[in-house]
Amino acid sequence: MGDGIGAYSLTVADLLRKQVAVRAESTAVEDARGALSYRALDQRVNRLAHVLAGHGVAMGDRVALLSENRREYLEIQLAAAKLGAIVACLNWRLADAEMTHCVRLVSPRVVLVSAHHAPMLARIDHGAPQVIDIDARYEALLAAAPESDPQIDVDPEQGLVILYTSGTTGDPKGAVISHRAMIARAMCFSAEFGIGADRNYLAWSPLFHMAATDFSLATLMLGGKVVIHDGFDADGLCAVLEREPIGWLVAMPGMIEQLIDGLKRNRPRIRSVRMVGAMADLVPLQQIAELTRLIGAPYLNSFGATETGLAPASGVLLAPGVVPDSLAKRESGFCRIRLVDADGRDVPVGVPGELAIRGPTLFSGYWDAPEVNALDFRGGWFHMGDLFVRQADGSLNFVDRAKYLIKSGGENIYPAEIERVLLAHEVVLDAAVVRRSDTHWGEVPVAFVALKPGAATDAQALLQWCRAQLASYKVPKDIRFVDAAAFPRSSTGKIQRHEIECQWASL
Repeated sequence: MGDGIGAYSLTVADLLRKQVAVRAESTAVEDARGALSYRALDQRVNRLAHVLAGHGVAMGDRVALLSENRREYLEIQLAAAKLGAIVACLNWRLADAEMTHCVRLVSPRVVLVSAHHAPMLARIDHGAPQVIDIDARYEALLAAAPESDPQIDVDPEQGLVILYTSGTTGDPKGAVISHRAMIARAMCFSAEFGIGADRNYLAWSPLFHMAATDFSLATLMLGGKVVIHDGFDADGLCAVLEREPIGWLVAMPGMIEQLIDGLKRNRPRIRSVRMVGAMADLVPLQQIAELTRLIGAPYLNSFGATETGLAPASGVLLAPGVVPDSLAKRESGFCRIRLVDADGRDVPVGVPGELAIRGPTLFSGYWDAPEVNALDFRGGWFHMGDLFVRQADGSLNFVDRAKYLIKSGGENIYPAEIERVLLAHEVVLDAAVVRRSDTHWGEVPVAFVALKPGAATDAQALLQWCRAQLASYKVPKDIRFVDAAAFPRSSTGKIQRHEIECQWASL
């Protein structure tokens, strides 16, 4: 038996060091300002690690990051990896109150903010003792710092990033993803889909999301190139597809139609794409067929989450150019899955059950949320809140969300967030938010509102109220007024959203 755990340890920083040693002059990161080799990236990361240490950042400390997509985003994550610090990746789409909650939740030692988002940080009571403006001070700080590698021993179970997810009670939760989980996600990505150093990643979706952060870091650990774009731009993406071999081209509800239009307009001579797409259950089947025909690659019939990575059930690729007749999924080879009832008992084949998972890609829990963690990790399994049916052949069919989550263009929306805002209005007696299918976004929230007796308002006034307190993608796309007595309720008085969908979908 070996002594200690040191020989078993491996971190994201270790795998960056390995790639620097074997492909120092290969391009690691490219954005609008040019390219950085692995050697140049590592030198900048080392300097930044010393800068952060000089600001008091040590093992386990949080560094909050509020920025658009740019090379510094990955540099900050990798510098934290070398220090054993944790980067809280702030969602700039949030309303001020939500942003305040997210920053204060993690008590960061320092906040790094881009000039573009600095006004938002200045508006809120974030409580952080130090702020670094990436555009004003970053390069000068790096230039004055040493280039030596910090060489700090970091436990693989140490958190690496915090990615925020919406909470069922309204407040966003911070999912802590460790070095162990991030490495496991990269290994699954490579093994399940044949992605290696010869395949690059196009990071256009926000780096505060799992899709961009997970697979940008995976690409660097595997030795490929990360091409960073600040947001979706169909023409720009087409230009990249002409010159770069891409492993996974992420495409989400809400942008697939625009991507299809861009492909038809530009007619790029696509070099190579291993797979395209995500969340097939929320995409019109004809769009899947058209997009895959234009790209010349299969559609990734994925099911994963910030908390799990792609691991649960993302193994099926839908044939290009074909309208799929089934969206059944296959369990990943790198996890264990159970489908359970409300009492935690396995359900038989053909019966819906909540997906519970074990595996190395799992996150470490939500930051400072012991009660939520105890519930979600009950019995030694992580319960996702999503219902599936297992077929006789072992495939999995998505049924619904046990916790009623709305997926809109890649964003997670819980109705309780919106309902809480509506119910805070002085004229609102009751409110329920449900999902409505949308050809552009996949799903959008719509609200049904009952007013207090004698009160009066209109939909536009309530929408304006919501816009002042919620991120734009959470604002209901429609508000309908109903009588409070008309809300369908359970025996315990809870409004039944599924009944609302069935009864009032045509209103």
